[in-house]
Amino acid sequence: MAQVAVMSPDGSVKKIDRDSQEGLEALRKLSALMLKAALKQEFKGIRLGEAVADEDGFHVDSDKDNQQVSADELPALEDVIKGMAKNDVKVEFVEVPVDEALAEVKDDRFSTELINENAKDGKVAMYQLGDVKAVADDDILLYGNVVKNLRLLSVAGAYWKGMSSNPMLQRIYGTVFYKKDALEEDLKKRQEAKERDHRVIGNQLDLFFVDPKVGAGLPYWLPKGATIRRTIERYIIDREVADGYQHVYTPVLMNLDAYKTSGHWEHYRDDMGDGEMLELRPMNCPSHIQVYKHHIRSYRDLPLRIAELGMMHRYEKSGALSGLQRVREMTLNDGHTFVTLDQIRSEFAKILKLIMSVYEDFDITDYSFRLSLRDPKNVKKYYANDEMWEKSQSMLKSAMDDLNLDYYEAEGEAAFYGPKLDIQTKTALGNDETMSTIQLDFMLPERFGLSYVGQDGKEHQPVMIHRGVVGTMERFMAYLTEIYKGAFPTWLAPEQVHIIPVNEEAHGEYADDLAKKMKAANIRVNVDHRNEKMGYKIREAQTQKVPYTLVVGDDEKNNNGVSVRKYGEKEQNEMSQEAFMNEILEDIASYSREK
Repeated sequence: MAQVAVMSPDGSVKKIDRDSQEGLEALRKLSALMLKAALKQEFKGIRLGEAVADEDGFHVDSDKDNQQVSADELPALEDVIKGMAKNDVKVEFVEVPVDEALAEVKDDRFSTELINENAKDGKVAMYQLGDVKAVADDDILLYGNVVKNLRLLSVAGAYWKGMSSNPMLQRIYGTVFYKKDALEEDLKKRQEAKERDHRVIGNQLDLFFVDPKVGAGLPYWLPKGATIRRTIERYIIDREVADGYQHVYTPVLMNLDAYKTSGHWEHYRDDMGDGEMLELRPMNCPSHIQVYKHHIRSYRDLPLRIAELGMMHRYEKSGALSGLQRVREMTLNDGHTFVTLDQIRSEFAKILKLIMSVYEDFDITDYSFRLSLRDPKNVKKYYANDEMWEKSQSMLKSAMDDLNLDYYEAEGEAAFYGPKLDIQTKTALGNDETMSTIQLDFMLPERFGLSYVGQDGKEHQPVMIHRGVVGTMERFMAYLTEIYKGAFPTWLAPEQVHIIPVNEEAHGEYADDLAKKMKAANIRVNVDHRNEKMGYKIREAQTQKVPYTLVVGDDEKNNNGVSVRKYGEKEQNEMSQEAFMNEILEDIASYSREK
């Protein structure tokens, strides 16, 4: 395997495998530094912010007087970078006295801030490429001759360090690979991402909107999006009630003391607001604990399953907000089961069975099981009880082994109060995302003094199992929109049938009568009475990705039938009203699974 020379922030040089993740990140870090150099060369007086390499590529933040860098200028910047690569530029490590480093960037407040943050003992470690110096913060490739397969992708606004109180900078995104075919594959994937972007589809199909002027990260669900969400919520509630859960409604506000007791204040205080006595909840756990505590509990009451579509609030930074995926107000499909020690394995299996059944109905097939454990090297961020952690992690492993399920372990991914099983789904673009979770918790029952009366007449402490089947409604909706590419299966589609009369005067009444029958059967249907050409109406129904478009004219009216065109198909089939009704009702009842 080919190796490359990489420099670390301490100035040491090592060889690593070129095709490893570490090798790719070092290439991206070098590309970001080269972009900084290109920007400084092309735009006099430009101010340069952070240069970041991550799993998605790299980006550089910048600011310049007058007009910012435009997308039209990216190809020229690419050429400058490729010219550097041909000249085989090399990164040098330098330790610069802080005063000297600051003097070089005296008119650049962003570089000044980065230097001050990273200064140590009167010096700052920096990487130098030509006339450009940048704080040494990650491993970086030494030689620029490998930066050949690079593409600058786009420009966007980004707050300095992700804080809305800071200035808005211009962020330039890029991607780079060692091999040309890897770049081409990545660009193809990104194009697919644009076509599946739930924010774009949501706008096209009129599902939701977010207006930063009235509340960043606070989505408005429009009628079509609300219809899909309501369908999902009704489905989830019905499934959970059938599985033994008692659904509740609890307040979104709670006394701060409860969050201090639970530990959420310590771990989520930056996301919870300004610290008033009443706080918007970041989690539903303490609320469901109050439901448990409302009565004296007996062993006969357990397992006690409490569920809720609970609204929560977290103050996500402005720079992190994204459509429905990252929001400040969210509704979690949440549930908590209170069990005895000897009920843990059976209840764990029952919850997992419910999750797998829901996945089947939504046609979610690409997923894996991740056992998220405490990081033994960094125990400070977890509840301090080694015995509890050993017991709960062992129980979770045993439960998975009992079910003969393949899983992998991930240290450092546990919740602060206990280990968990995370079900990692693949997004439409192949990225991992936690969809569902089952978490064991010995901590909160202890902190809140929960108990039940056992068979022996004595008080015992229950174990709490946290679980989420589909996560938040917002993120699940974003996931489904991108997976389905906006073409929701019939049972979820906001409009299931679109009826187009050939002639309004001759066939409009027949279309309305047909729609009335469908609405009586709880089919979501609209009749298109607009004064537009029929071809236009059919194309728009396809653009809106309606599962069934029905055209009704003389033949259909005279034969009590319909002409059916399914989304994505060009053929139209003649059917009787009864046959079509049977077909669509079966489609809905089977969750649109293919026969």
